[in-house]
Amino acid sequence: MSIDPSLKSGSGLSKHRNVLTRAERIEKLAANGKFDKDSGDPLGLPKVGSRKVVTGKKK
Repeated sequence: MSIDPSLKSGSGLSKHRNVLTRAERIEKLAANGKFDKDSGDPLGLPKVGSRKVVTGKKK
């Protein structure tokens, strides 16, 4: 008996996630120049938007 393709785990890490880890937030803020890795406090970080780009459907 085979497994349905929609139930396969596949590449689970490449999917879009709404919540970023603290390290990912620091990387994103440092890239935008809003966080200094040397003297910045890793607690109380500002929110970082993680938007998924949606493309149009094929007709």
